[in-house]
Amino acid sequence: MIFVFMSLHEIGSYYTYSNVPYDEFLTSYFNFSLNEYMGWSRNNFDRLIHFAYGFLLAYPVRNLYCQIAGVKGFWSYFTPLNLIMATSMLYELVEWGAAETFGGELGMAYLGTQGDIWDAHKDMAMASLGGFIAMAMTLFIHSQIQKDFREQWRLSLTVKHNGD
Repeated sequence: MIFVFMSLHEIGSYYTYSNVPYDEFLTSYFNFSLNEYMGWSRNNFDRLIHFAYGFLLAYPVRNLYCQIAGVKGFWSYFTPLNLIMATSMLYELVEWGAAETFGGELGMAYLGTQGDIWDAHKDMAMASLGGFIAMAMTLFIHSQIQKDFREQWRLSLTVKHNGD
């Protein structure tokens, strides 16, 4: 999952995210325009990357978190999603700060909004959606195969008292 995410990032950094020729590729090899089919007027590769950030990295983050912190139940699904959402927001703030610092055309090119004033919000929403879907899928699979799933879930939501 990490390899796929990094490979997509490599493509985006090679072309710059708002110029990745995914639609030209699809048209030339499959005679199909995704932009035309979806009614898009902008290059949405950057939105794919934000979705992939959540979808492809939430599960590895969960595994790492569970191994290091030994967390089970609800918190083992919520915390990775929360981390994806928080780091996505942090990235958008850093991106905005860099655009303000560089200013002008260079700043706008770095920001890559392509004229969409809600770009940062949509990017954060895509990362959140990807992370939510990944954790929902993981939750569903674990609920079906883990014998003690219900007990772990229940224990993770109980209030701990001193001495317990």
